[in-house]
Amino acid sequence: MERASPMRILFLSRRYFPAISGMSVYAQNLLRELVSAGHDVTMVSQYRGDAFGTRVYGGGPPPAVPGVKVIGLEQVGEQTSGDFERDIEVMVETICAEHAKAPFDVLHAQYGYPTGWAVLLASKRLGVPNVVSIQGGDGHWVGSCCETHRLGMRAVLDHANALLIGGASFVEEVCDRLGSDPARFTIVPGAVDTARFAQGTPDGLPGAHAGPVRMFYHGRVDRRKGVLDFIEALTILRGQGTPFAATISGIGPDVDPAKALVERHGFGPEAIRFTGYAEYGTVPALYREADVFASPTYAEGFSNTILEAMAAGLAVVSCHAVGVSDCLRDGENGLLTQPGDVPALARSLTRIVEDAPLRRRLAAAGLEECRRVYSWQAVGAQIMGVYGQVLRERPATDFPDDLPFDPSCRFRAEPHLL
Repeated sequence: MERASPMRILFLSRRYFPAISGMSVYAQNLLRELVSAGHDVTMVSQYRGDAFGTRVYGGGPPPAVPGVKVIGLEQVGEQTSGDFERDIEVMVETICAEHAKAPFDVLHAQYGYPTGWAVLLASKRLGVPNVVSIQGGDGHWVGSCCETHRLGMRAVLDHANALLIGGASFVEEVCDRLGSDPARFTIVPGAVDTARFAQGTPDGLPGAHAGPVRMFYHGRVDRRKGVLDFIEALTILRGQGTPFAATISGIGPDVDPAKALVERHGFGPEAIRFTGYAEYGTVPALYREADVFASPTYAEGFSNTILEAMAAGLAVVSCHAVGVSDCLRDGENGLLTQPGDVPALARSLTRIVEDAPLRRRLAAAGLEECRRVYSWQAVGAQIMGVYGQVLRERPATDFPDDLPFDPSCRFRAEPHLL
């Protein structure tokens, strides 16, 4: 792909820092690449400002980003009975107001709904082309929840100038569920700053230490990410006498159920500890305190935390799940089980604890592949190439501006799960 000349870019994010999300990290690294390439970037980001949203995802306006104009929009509608439509209107008006000050060349939305739909509407009004990154929830559940979101996702999938997505398995899931054309997608894998997560050891792998093998779960504390399965599997390890020390890092909708499960099984902090919210600057140090990364997720768009673990030289235990199978292969650079199969997960964790040569072999293979394939320099250049292509296009206008209102949507009752 050709590399785009300097442009004025609008990047619309659903949740940026302090949200604990791989997509927040992805956005920050992409913004850094865009600025370093000489682009003029404005980021508009939604955020939760209520007590519940702050506890689940982190709250407050997004912080300053070097070289980027940052505008925070509180998700007032989402906080009020899941009124996503109210927030979409605010996003569109904000984009149009910034465009009036200095015209944008391209609009880029992270997530298909609600941000992708907002960008589609803004592009139609302004005549500016758009790019939409389809992320995990877009493919896994958004659109299966109600007619409003199904039609919104279909409009984005059918009418965006370009669709970016993490891997082939995710393309298949989105097309099977929402009926889109696979030829519409450009696969852009996740990426990681390998130097940032490097162990600092000669071989890039964790050094020798006293005590049991250290396991690490990091990211959104959400049962859909397998965190409860992880705790149940550790119960099996304890019962069979397999030593371990585990850390669960992050915040999310299932922090309280996870802590309750740990307490119910009688684990002390020496066996399973919770770090809570981890500031972005402290995350590499948490990886360096571990030997094994556990991500028993049910589905991903593309797992940025797995890439971080690979960059940190950790052996990875995960699942044969959408978005994981694009970067991990069982027995080659990780151990994979079926999502939700707790006994199988326990067997993989036992194996990785007891077989040190296997642990180092998997970690070394993951580290080598991460350094070779998932650099931000390559991925950033690919995204900028897509920008350059859509500059020659006009945005679609042959779709209605309004979606039918479906009050039955489950995300109106629990909007933070969308």
